[in-house]
Amino acid sequence: MLSLIAFPFGLIIGSFLNVVIHRVPRGESVVTPRSHCPHCNHPIAWYENVPLLSYLALRGRCRECRAPISPRYLLVELLTGLMFAGLAAVFAFEPPFFKYALFASMIIALMFIDLHERLLPDVITFPGMAAGLVLALFVPVEDGGARFLLAVAGLRGAPGPLVSLSEALLGGAVGAGVLWLVAELYFRLRRREGLGFGDVKLMALVGIFLGMKSALLTIFLGSLAGSVIGGSYMLVHRKGTQYELPFGTFLGMMALFAMVWGREIVDWYLALSR
Repeated sequence: MLSLIAFPFGLIIGSFLNVVIHRVPRGESVVTPRSHCPHCNHPIAWYENVPLLSYLALRGRCRECRAPISPRYLLVELLTGLMFAGLAAVFAFEPPFFKYALFASMIIALMFIDLHERLLPDVITFPGMAAGLVLALFVPVEDGGARFLLAVAGLRGAPGPLVSLSEALLGGAVGAGVLWLVAELYFRLRRREGLGFGDVKLMALVGIFLGMKSALLTIFLGSLAGSVIGGSYMLVHRKGTQYELPFGTFLGMMALFAMVWGREIVDWYLALSR
């Protein structure tokens, strides 16, 4: 029942994310002017802007000029709606739902911006990091790495919010640090940039929300997906070695995966390694 409520709410947020994805890379306001067709500037009426339904009713074309509307609009709305529905099924409308719904929304926006623009805007990542640190005080980041370090430092009985904040800080530092180290090694070996600093900031955001272990899992799976999917795309379309893969998109995909299944995968791996 809660998923049925969360799904349309997610569709509405997804519709807003489409505005963010289109306007933020261009430095435009996400509030004004009202939505319009990018081809003919036809103002979009409310009944042309109903998530999912309007796209299907218009058959993916502007009602005025009949120019095609990118299927990205449909995909972003549907993905956000499904994420919200899934989170509601797991967390109901308790605080973790709102924390992870915010995280998923930011990651979806960053994924599609990077896919189209090869850009991960600071206007999303930096406020996202700040929000993640604040939310860590209310919704625990349950990773264990910082708790161990605090115990070693003689702070075994530290308050829960302090432990959670430490987990978020450690996750952000490790996520960003590992990716920065990989980028630096690649630059020194190849004498050209292989990763943008936006990817590093993205991993700081992921680590702050999900913790160190899920951040490392995101990097591993994102690299694997980038190699397999991106490499196949480059091979099929005969792209040269200078082609820039949207690595942030792959990291974002795996961050959403880690948000949902990361803890189970990490626990399974740790149990297997013992």
